[in-house]
Amino acid sequence: MTLRDGTVGNSYRVKGFGLPKQQEIRLAALGLTVGTSITVLNKKAHGAVIFNVRGTRLAVGKKMADLIQITDEKA
Repeated sequence: MTLRDGTVGNSYRVKGFGLPKQQEIRLAALGLTVGTSITVLNKKAHGAVIFNVRGTRLAVGKKMADLIQITDEKA
């Protein structure tokens, strides 16, 4: 599933990225790497997703949220 498919309030693990390398490097610098636990905080009507990663709130747009692969925290 993608980050945009996540449910508000649930926790997930980052499974992978389908992003250009430069964007992936930028997200890694912000703490978002494969295996990181995230919690979806809010989803906007226009597709943006706000989530918590390592104690920091981050927001990504619809296109980027569609390219971040996640899996259930329990899986």
